[in-house]
Amino acid sequence: MITTLPQVLLALIPLALAAPAPHRVAQPVPHPMITPRASLTDRTPSRLIVQRGVVSSAVSSIKGLESYLTSVIGTYPSYIASGVPNFFQDFPTGSAVQSSLGISDSDLAATPTQVLNIPGYANWTDQGWNLRVHGNVFKQPNISESKLNDLANVFLVGTSIEDLPAPQQSQARNLTAEIFVVQQAHVNVLFSLEPASSQGGDGESGGGGAVTPAGGAQNITLVGQTTVEGDYDQFIQIANVSGPGGYLAPGNDTTDIQRLNVYADGTLTGNATSYLVPESGLTIISDIDDILRVTKIYEPKEGLLNSFARPFTPWMNMPDIYANWSRSIPNFHFHYLTTTPEQVTRNYMQFIYDTYPGGSFDTRPLNFSDVSATLSIRKYLLKKVFETYPNRKFVLIADTSNSDVMKDYPEMVTDFPGQVQCIFLRNTSATDSGDKFPYQTSGFKNLNQSQYMFFLVPDDLTNLDIVNGQCYNSTIPQNLTFSEQGLPFGLSKSGATKTTIGRSLVWIATMVAFMITL
Repeated sequence: MITTLPQVLLALIPLALAAPAPHRVAQPVPHPMITPRASLTDRTPSRLIVQRGVVSSAVSSIKGLESYLTSVIGTYPSYIASGVPNFFQDFPTGSAVQSSLGISDSDLAATPTQVLNIPGYANWTDQGWNLRVHGNVFKQPNISESKLNDLANVFLVGTSIEDLPAPQQSQARNLTAEIFVVQQAHVNVLFSLEPASSQGGDGESGGGGAVTPAGGAQNITLVGQTTVEGDYDQFIQIANVSGPGGYLAPGNDTTDIQRLNVYADGTLTGNATSYLVPESGLTIISDIDDILRVTKIYEPKEGLLNSFARPFTPWMNMPDIYANWSRSIPNFHFHYLTTTPEQVTRNYMQFIYDTYPGGSFDTRPLNFSDVSATLSIRKYLLKKVFETYPNRKFVLIADTSNSDVMKDYPEMVTDFPGQVQCIFLRNTSATDSGDKFPYQTSGFKNLNQSQYMFFLVPDDLTNLDIVNGQCYNSTIPQNLTFSEQGLPFGLSKSGATKTTIGRSLVWIATMVAFMITL
């Protein structure tokens, strides 16, 4: 029985490969290699994907309401709980992709090896700088454009790739090609380091708040090999190699954040910029979806188009807020944390590079070596950064549509006393009528209001002295019940009786039944 998204995708591949090309006139087939970037870096199948082209919009609405009712009762869809769009989960990997696409071992061997190198960070130790390198090694099969179209259509709801504008078609094909890759296990990875002149796209000559170090050029080698899923993630000690202008500044003797370019040898796609972050200072850990860009993961059709086809679009004037922080806060370290699977994060990294201050990155890896990472990837990644920099303070920013954020962010205050400077949460339920999912605020009950703020628009974050701990604008209504909020008809679990909630659910169920009979 086909029960998971990988099974659905793999079952559809033979059908896609057997289908005739949709174009009547033969067109030249370009190689689907994704253009190298200037700088790089719960699992249930979506019903809407299965229903594409079969059910009417009315039934789709009822299905959406069914999910909504489920959330009211108290069970969240897994993708809402983790903050990952449900169409970005359970991708097929490795040999499953190879066999389903009918790629021979010899053809795969002739395909160039590529590296997704994710921007990392380094901390200062008694032995010197300790650089985190992480990413994935893979091969991208040569899939024809017509077959990429067929595969991309699996992910599109209410439309097809042929109906999209040409630029959106290209993006959908590129993203689909990124999904159908063959990860490379047991690979030795070598890196070349050199001082980085710039990184980031916030309008500053240097990008972000970092500086170019005087030295540091050297070669380093991954200890061991890539995992069975092609992943690598480890800290490597780097030498304080001299350059034309001197050495890398010691992390206990500078407040500057230093940039190093990290190149994976043997490929043009494995370049990233990493950051040597000193022992003390201020770091922002920022989510991306629905806080830095318009995603709408709570609306599957919109979320699919915004992620697969449409250009990534900043949320309102959020780039201005981050650019101002980069200019006005000395040595502010930007760290971007998304729990989106790493296969589809190239667009995320390019978007940040073009739009926001340069910074280090975390994504959802394919391979988990720690059970806690499997159960709560966001908390695992948060703890990794906090534990790496025990003397730094952190600003946490995200939105209320992710229940893991609503749980993990306040827990960091108690788990790491004195390290959380501010928590900022965009209230998507209050600003976007499409967000029908409740959010839990009980974790904030025992926190000082001066330490956190739920906000509506980016301008709510202006004129806050976050360096000195001013995180709350008293003119912004909070309206917290410290319970489950965002329930239908203005209810909250603490303020509504079981009878009232029960009657409301009966009323909604009655309306659903009425709609079905239409």
